[in-house]
Amino acid sequence: MKQTSHLKAGFIVGLVALALTACSSQSSKPATSSATGTSTGVSSGNVATGSVGGSGVAGSGVDTFGGADRVFYFDFDQAILKPESLAALRIHAQRLLSSPVNVRLEGHADERGSREYNMALGERRATAVREFLVLQGVDPSLMEVISYGEERPAAIGSTEADWALNRRVELK
Repeated sequence: MKQTSHLKAGFIVGLVALALTACSSQSSKPATSSATGTSTGVSSGNVATGSVGGSGVAGSGVDTFGGADRVFYFDFDQAILKPESLAALRIHAQRLLSSPVNVRLEGHADERGSREYNMALGERRATAVREFLVLQGVDPSLMEVISYGEERPAAIGSTEADWALNRRVELK
C-alpha cells in the first residue's frame, strides 16, 4: 500500500516537473567573457575572486528577470561563481527577499565528461548559486535545484565557444 502511495507521489512530481519544463522559454545566448585570477573559498568555496577580463555580460541581450541576468556561466569543470555573476545574483536575492516566489535553478554542463559526471557537475553549479542566494538571506525553501547535465545544451557544437555557453545555471 505504501509503495503505491510513493509511486503516485513520484508520478505527480514528475508530471509537475514536465509541465514546468514544457512551459519554459529559451533564453538568448550572450557573448562569452573570461575571468582570470585565483579562487578563494567563500562559504564552501563557491565564489571566485579575481580580475575580470573582457566586457562582461552587461547589455549582452541575456534574458532578464527583474532587470538582472538569469543565466550564470562557469569555467570548465568548475562550480565556482564568476565575479561578473555576483551583482545579478544580489539583485535576484533582493527581489526574492522583498517578493518571495519559488524559483528553479537549472544546472548544465558541456558535453565533455560522462553523463553521470555532468549531471553531478550541473547539480554542483546550481547548488553554488543556491548557496550564494541563501547567504544573501533568501529562504532556501523557495529554490529548487535541478541538473540537466549535458542533456539540454544552449549551443550545439563542439567548439570552446559552444561549450562555454553550455556551462551554466539558469534561474527560472
